[in-house]
Amino acid sequence: MRGRTPVRHDPWVIRKVRSATAAVRRAARSDAPLVTWFLIGLCCLVFLLSPVSGFAVTDRHGDGAVAEQLRYFRHWGVIPRDLIGGKPRALLTLLTALFVHGSWLHLIGNMLFLYVFGGMVETRMGRVRFTLFYLCCGVLALLAFALANPTDPQTLVGASGAVAGLLGAFLYHFPRARITSLFPFLFFLPLRFPAWVVLPFWLTLQWLATRTTVEGPAVAYLAHLAGFGLGFCYTWAHYGRGTRVSGVARATEGESQP
Repeated sequence: MRGRTPVRHDPWVIRKVRSATAAVRRAARSDAPLVTWFLIGLCCLVFLLSPVSGFAVTDRHGDGAVAEQLRYFRHWGVIPRDLIGGKPRALLTLLTALFVHGSWLHLIGNMLFLYVFGGMVETRMGRVRFTLFYLCCGVLALLAFALANPTDPQTLVGASGAVAGLLGAFLYHFPRARITSLFPFLFFLPLRFPAWVVLPFWLTLQWLATRTTVEGPAVAYLAHLAGFGLGFCYTWAHYGRGTRVSGVARATEGESQP
């Protein structure tokens, strides 16, 4: 009877596996904003697999493709009329809608703000609290819009309410952090202002935008206001008189708003 041939392990492969495992462990123990990166990756993946991205495999074109996109939004997005009307499945869409975006511009704008502001807030709050905070702000922002517009048949999608909550938390924690901003009416000239100037200005724009009607599948500006208010109020209530941090952050403020 033949003996079994011993299995040889490639030392190079073993070293690479051990190195990768050690890197993952170091990242988990470090202050790296892993949740922020994961949320960005998940939103991008969901969008790329959706019929909106243009990369999804489909045999529909023209009007058929548009109809497929509308069905996608209505399946995963929040419809205030259905939610307030008591349809059981509508409750689930309060969560799924946070990872669905209506266009490339919608996705890029939200992910840019999440990348710039999310990391510092996550480091300040901790990963578990940050995750719950992000999801709760998003869900409650969508719910607030639905309660204010209970008969609205429009579909709401996007992480905008959750990202707005992060802006509120950022304003409380880092009011003096200087943000590099680009303003269209100043020919996109880069200017640096503290967060206590830039973010209230952004909030004012959202309030003014609530007076206009927005067509198409997107989170309404009222959800932005609700998310920002919830984020700031929660952070103020939880951290109370805690130490605020002054630091440097860079963001791009333009026509694409979360």
